[in-house]
Amino acid sequence: MLAAKPLPESPALRALLSLLGDIRRLAVPYFKSEERWIAIGLLAAVIALELAWVFATVMLNEWNVAFYNAIQEKDFAAFKTQILIFCAIAAGAIVVAVYQIYLKQWLEVRWRRWLTRRYLGAWLGDDVHYRLRLGGDEADNPDQRIAEDVQSFISRTISVGVGLLGTVVSLVSFSVILWNLSGSLPLNLFGRELNVPGYLFWAALIYAAGGTLLAHFIGRPLVRLNFEQQRYEANFRVDLVRVRENGEQIALLDGAQAEERKLEGRFSHIFGNFVELMKAQKRLTWFTAGYNQISTIFPYVVVAPAYFSGQIQLGQLMQTASAFSSVQGSFSFFISSYVTLAEWTSVVQRLTGFEKAIAAAQATRPTESLASLPATKALALRGLDVRLPGGAPLIATDELHIAHGECVLITGPSGAGKTTLLRAIAGIWPYSTGSVHRHAEHRLMVLPQKPYVPAGRLDVALAYPRPVADVPRDQIAEALTAVGLSDLAGRLDAEALWPHELSLGEQQRISIARALLEAPEVLLLDEATSAVDEATEAALYRLLRERLPESTFISIGHRNTLVDLHDRVLHLHGEETPRMLGPAAPPALKAV
Repeated sequence: MLAAKPLPESPALRALLSLLGDIRRLAVPYFKSEERWIAIGLLAAVIALELAWVFATVMLNEWNVAFYNAIQEKDFAAFKTQILIFCAIAAGAIVVAVYQIYLKQWLEVRWRRWLTRRYLGAWLGDDVHYRLRLGGDEADNPDQRIAEDVQSFISRTISVGVGLLGTVVSLVSFSVILWNLSGSLPLNLFGRELNVPGYLFWAALIYAAGGTLLAHFIGRPLVRLNFEQQRYEANFRVDLVRVRENGEQIALLDGAQAEERKLEGRFSHIFGNFVELMKAQKRLTWFTAGYNQISTIFPYVVVAPAYFSGQIQLGQLMQTASAFSSVQGSFSFFISSYVTLAEWTSVVQRLTGFEKAIAAAQATRPTESLASLPATKALALRGLDVRLPGGAPLIATDELHIAHGECVLITGPSGAGKTTLLRAIAGIWPYSTGSVHRHAEHRLMVLPQKPYVPAGRLDVALAYPRPVADVPRDQIAEALTAVGLSDLAGRLDAEALWPHELSLGEQQRISIARALLEAPEVLLLDEATSAVDEATEAALYRLLRERLPESTFISIGHRNTLVDLHDRVLHLHGEETPRMLGPAAPPALKAV
């Protein structure tokens, strides 16, 4: 007996199943989190209110019969009674509508807070944000993913999910009503009376199903176009921010026209894609507008023959038309929500790509280990092989030890790998193998060539990344004075865009002051004094060694004057074996 072969899945079905799986992976974790009971409670309340809204519409449908029959019979007493009944139903519906929106917003904002914290932790934790930038992953514009796509995903998930549930319940409720009404209404077709069970239901189903298929065929390009539009908008916004942040350099280089050309090029992508988006939406709107207009009159056209033949009264006509419209509207959910569904799909794709990129970056961990070293040793590099992101080898070490309290200088031409080696020692470079050993209790701090000085209060910038409350103000003022910035010591409460207000040399002095406050056991200086004069540079190094006598220093620099400020020199270049320069014989270290 031959085994039955599984039916092949169509590409559309595979895409739908994949999308549903992505939505589940994005949505379910919140309802299993530490906030799960509040989340489930809010969701249950929103669903209950949606069901209450459907119940109110069913009540209004029943009310139609008595109300319009009273009008037809000119029964004023019955008319007044139905007005009072309507007021009661409407009052309940108003309360339901208000609290459904209110609780839905509560669910949305709490879910967004939780998911934002989760993404921030994953993106910033373990320096994933840095590795994403190095790897050039598909997670372009992570700021947009966290700031915009999270909110968009949550709001659309709630509205589509709850709306779909309400649509299904409404469909079932009104389908029963419509089916029962169909039994009392014979179908007159070309002068012949036919008895088709539930023919009004089938008419609504066929009408809506045909419309849904056509809407999907016409609006299918919207998913891709919405995805591209968000990407182009984000790229344009990022370039605008870069111009603002680098305004001085652009002005000095007379680069305004070059930046304008670049920004116009970016915007041309926005414009071109938006035109295609407009065309696609216009095609869909032609169909949906026509479909909705026909839907307004279609129920009456179907039911009118029975009314004009005297088989039903005006109230039954209105009830039947209302039920038909509700069933047809439920079947047409995907038509009325197609643009929202297209946007929702593109948001799900972007967030899924972001999560995959984060997971890939988390799997690529830098080489670093904390170990017990002899008291005389601060760092040990063992079998450390450093590569470029593309895999090309850059530096290889067999064994390298740096003594406790030693000051080592790394020199060499640009591109030899000095900064990359420093990143590997700091534990943030993911493209390396081997090990970097240091004491578990020893803190490591890096001073880059261009320091990060956050905008805001000056004392907060000096204390960064520690909370400013953890650093005494008198120590902050004293550190500023020690590095030659006594004029700033009285402006600790001042708020400014410090990267724009201070020169690079002043920013580097702030970085040195930050190191004095932090007092790390291992300090890595990546051309951290390149923007100050040689005399100031020497004074800053003497200050560091005087204030931090137990610390180990590893520096990168190009000035010859730095040699006398260090105990040993490691020289790197790509043509011959690098060697340690100094009184002690260097360990094996080679560039490849």
